[in-house]
Amino acid sequence: MTIRIASLQRYPVKGLSPETLSSVTLAKGDYFPGDRLFAVENGPAGFDADNPQHQPKIKFLMLMRNESLARLKTRYVDSITTLFIEQEGREVARGDLSSQQGRLAIEAFFRRFMPKELRGPPKVLTAPDGFRFTDSRRGFVSLINLASVRALENIVGAPVDPLRFRGNIHIEGLAPWAEFDLVGKVLSAPSGLRLKVTKRIERCAATNVDPDTGIRDLEIPKSLMKAYGHFDCGIYAEVVAGGPLETGEDLEAEQTELAL
Repeated sequence: MTIRIASLQRYPVKGLSPETLSSVTLAKGDYFPGDRLFAVENGPAGFDADNPQHQPKIKFLMLMRNESLARLKTRYVDSITTLFIEQEGREVARGDLSSQQGRLAIEAFFRRFMPKELRGPPKVLTAPDGFRFTDSRRGFVSLINLASVRALENIVGAPVDPLRFRGNIHIEGLAPWAEFDLVGKVLSAPSGLRLKVTKRIERCAATNVDPDTGIRDLEIPKSLMKAYGHFDCGIYAEVVAGGPLETGEDLEAEQTELAL
């Protein structure tokens, strides 16, 4: 079984737009590099950076409740720790997320952009070392099978952008839904990188939102349940051996399963 890497994406700020990568180096036991480093708290949620605990995503700005976020195009530049936000092709905000002044600039933008959707003052949160603002406690790396997305298009009768599922790695070469058979298996790359597939990803109403327009135009979870009897699309994996990964590269499914 050969699985090809079709594309790589990271989401530096939870709920905001993706950034496409040509290559990435994953470290053992770590998250996808640069992914979910930040989140915007929607009113006080009690997050403690000194004792970080997984929080329900409803405590943050996110697409399931705040589809207007999809109208923003964002870019995070690691070298200057700065987030740039564009709306309709025009820069509307920027801020150095390592500084209080920069975070305040981003928070001020969201107060202007979506005042009716805020439950309290928005606050930019930074993930401490060893923690990320993922939906799942063990959502280290997420993979989306593009064949499954194409099969879903036939069910909903409309194009389905794979970016609706906000995955890190888009893969090709599998039959639709065959990714679910990989749970418990290890995927290996020529570099020595090994990913242990841990579980399927259950989908929420965030996938109903078109990632370009911000319009809630499909019913993805409802369609999945009606057609297949589940809400799942995609799989999570943990990095059990680090190494680089590139677009166009192949992964091989090892025959021996590892205990989850």
